Amino acid sequence: MLKFVSVLLGLQPAWILVVLLNSSVNAAKLIGRAILNADTFAPGLTTGLFKKTNRTTPFVNAQPVQGFSGAIAASRKGTYLVISDNGFGAKANSPDYVLRLYAVEPDFTTGRVFPINIQTGERLQSFNRQSFIELNDRNRKVNFPIVADLTFYPNSTNSVSKVIKENRLLTGGDFDIESFRQINDGTYWMGDEFGPFLLHLGKDGELLDAPVPLPLFLKNDKLNFIKSPDHPDLANLADDEARVTAAILPGSKGFEGLALNSSGTKLYAMLEGALVQEPQKKRLLIYEFDLTSKQYSGKTFSYLMEDSSHAIGELTAINDREFIVIERDNTQGDPNKPAFKTPAQFKRLYKINITKMNKEGFLEKELLVDLLKIRDPKGIGGQDTVNGVFAFPFVTIETVLPVDDRTLLVVNDNNYADTRGRNPKQIDNTEFILIKLDR
Repeated sequence: MLKFVSVLLGLQPAWILVVLLNSSVNAAKLIGRAILNADTFAPGLTTGLFKKTNRTTPFVNAQPVQGFSGAIAASRKGTYLVISDNGFGAKANSPDYVLRLYAVEPDFTTGRVFPINIQTGERLQSFNRQSFIELNDRNRKVNFPIVADLTFYPNSTNSVSKVIKENRLLTGGDFDIESFRQINDGTYWMGDEFGPFLLHLGKDGELLDAPVPLPLFLKNDKLNFIKSPDHPDLANLADDEARVTAAILPGSKGFEGLALNSSGTKLYAMLEGALVQEPQKKRLLIYEFDLTSKQYSGKTFSYLMEDSSHAIGELTAINDREFIVIERDNTQGDPNKPAFKTPAQFKRLYKINITKMNKEGFLEKELLVDLLKIRDPKGIGGQDTVNGVFAFPFVTIETVLPVDDRTLLVVNDNNYADTRGRNPKQIDNTEFILIKLDR
């Protein structure tokens, strides 16, 4: 066989190279791509007061729309509701970033992403106040101090915006929303990383219940609930080291995935990282939450990552039993481009079934898509397609959504303006891609 391949390589080097490349590519095919420019802003408060970036800050009377950490279908076909996360990547640098839910329409004909009116679905020329709702605690449901309760932003002499205080707007200094779903009554549930908490919000973004903490279903002497270093209960400890020591979950490892089963009866919330005391660091836990009682059922499921350095980006339901997980490494850059010296190596979509476990008790995994090896026979990816292969090489890929039984929408979080997965000299845009599966 090796001799045969050598002969072919000698006769048709360019042709056989393409064949060999595509032979290792899974059957997923790129059928659409739309891009939202990284430097896209929406009107709002002056933001970025505490963000160090290669952009000029603060952003006066504006808020970067950012990359997105979750998406659901909106009322009009082909339109979506999306959330950006806490803003600038950390609790300390995001207290002036107001948490929002945007409405968008990726146009796969023009390759652009348009804002739309969140109520009517009408396409807008730019992001304005018709294109989003802001999350708030006007019902005073949060049972711990939030930024709106403060006179000054934390560790700062800058006064908290009157708009935040008067409207009790929720900010990236309060929660880090990484996933969300809309249930049958039109309200939303969101997964937060700081607690971790589950948040229940109304149609206008108002918090309806107190943040729901995550019970510790294992024996532990220190805590009754799972808490990250950013949990409000740990805020008064001496310093970051003390908070890390007291926490049972590493920082930024809370609810990255949140799925709603097709019956609309249960949520499945998935941690991004392993618990501190977990001996098997590749084990991630999924928690079942009953929507009728608004309580965790106590049932958990174990997902085994391929490597302990990996993380998950999303958990999405196909039906009541089957789900899609984004599993990724923490690197960036297209492996098909020589400009990246240490490119991404692992960006994958897996299908799991919560009724099927292996003998070790972990959910069985089936590879759906290798996001670094997507076929692009029509050249939709343009210069980002190399030898017929399109890669989605971003460090954080946080949205996957079934569009129909063979098509998936995948979106990256561009971490404005800190990551460069597409071009090492250019900050990442937000990309919406459609992938067609072979089955």
